[in-house]
Amino acid sequence: MALILVVSGGTALPTHAASAQESAQTSVQTSAQANGHKKVLVQLRETGGFAGIDDRVTVYTNGCARFSRRQAPPVNKCLTRGEMRKLRGYLKHLRVGCSEKQPQGADFIKYTLAYHGHRASRYTLPRTWSPVVRQLEKTLQKYAAPA
Repeated sequence: MALILVVSGGTALPTHAASAQESAQTSVQTSAQANGHKKVLVQLRETGGFAGIDDRVTVYTNGCARFSRRQAPPVNKCLTRGEMRKLRGYLKHLRVGCSEKQPQGADFIKYTLAYHGHRASRYTLPRTWSPVVRQLEKTLQKYAAPA
């Protein structure tokens, strides 16, 4: 029986160990490629109200998105070209602005929107937020797992 050594990073490894290491490196690279190229385009989080809403939509620049609700598993889906075109059109006019103070009372929905490195939370939707929030809510209804 012959033992073949492969030099990897300055270390001699038996071939079966080298194969395992290469396999692990390939797996890590594939995972990194899948996750590393995901840049967030826009993110919406809706929380609060008597019902205890906690919905999130994260849309990535590649057109795919992650949808999650408080009592349901997260779902990853890709938006259609039409949905992305419409969303990008609304985003062109979006002005994130500043956060709004929580109003007095208990039954309010807090909308947190993040786009281009800016993040703000509001309880009333500004004019430029409404189309973006409504579009993201539509996609959440369409793609997210039922709560």
